[in-house]
Amino acid sequence: MTLSAAPHTSSDLWIPVTEEPEKRGRIFNIQRFSLNDGQGIRTLVFFKGCPHRCPWCANPESMSPRIQVIKRQAKCLSCRTCLQDPAECPSGAMEYVGEDVTLPELMTRLLKDEVFFRSSGGGVTLSGGEVLMQHAFAGELLKALRALGISTAIETAGDAPLSHLLALTENCDQVLYDFKIMDPQRARSVLNMNQPRVMDNFRALAEHGVNLLPRLPLIPGFTLTEENMQQVLDFLRPFNLAEIHLLPFHKYGEAKYPLLDKTYSMHKTKVPDAATIAPFYAMAEKYGYKVTLGG
Repeated sequence: MTLSAAPHTSSDLWIPVTEEPEKRGRIFNIQRFSLNDGQGIRTLVFFKGCPHRCPWCANPESMSPRIQVIKRQAKCLSCRTCLQDPAECPSGAMEYVGEDVTLPELMTRLLKDEVFFRSSGGGVTLSGGEVLMQHAFAGELLKALRALGISTAIETAGDAPLSHLLALTENCDQVLYDFKIMDPQRARSVLNMNQPRVMDNFRALAEHGVNLLPRLPLIPGFTLTEENMQQVLDFLRPFNLAEIHLLPFHKYGEAKYPLLDKTYSMHKTKVPDAATIAPFYAMAEKYGYKVTLGG
């Protein structure tokens, strides 16, 4: 194994680089007993790293591909015992965000929930961050799960080479596909997203018979407009899909931003109420969709 040092910041750690990076994945959370993000009871694996910069992101710890360190000042004893090493922190005030796992290690952890997958028709969903940033490892994980008859799904914005997407869908029962800002220029400037590629990839997956479930976050000032919603619905019309998920804006991730020395730009944005969401729900229903809020 060869090691290389990456530029150091106050919250990032140097990264071991192996000759076979596909043999390890970098995750930051495993969420068990989820009733969203696919059918049945599911376990979500959150992969670290994302090429996009959505201002409303609820998982800001997912953005950097690096392992990071956060410090919860309220728990700090000011004892200086840790010397900024979370492993030595006696109060748990400091902690790592992110870990490297091998495929056998991760499978062992996921299979603890196998009985719930079998009994509920659930399974494992790979999320992020953007899982396509670690497509090689994710593909091996999906293949291993599928070999055991466990249902698999991924959540993605689809902004990656089509070959990476197609490779994952070979062992994937469902793709939860996010549409955000439909205007190409604004998607690029606000999100760093190649919206034409997102749409081209969706078309290609549909042509390959992939089970697609479109989702749209409803974000005030960005996607919560009739124009953006209409553009999504017009784009999806030819695919004759049965279901769409609408994801209303929330602020559940706001408290994480200062821990990562980040500014939460949505601080003054109001969470839309039911009356605000209702017209968008009705627009999707008018197109014949089964509409789910959240999910």
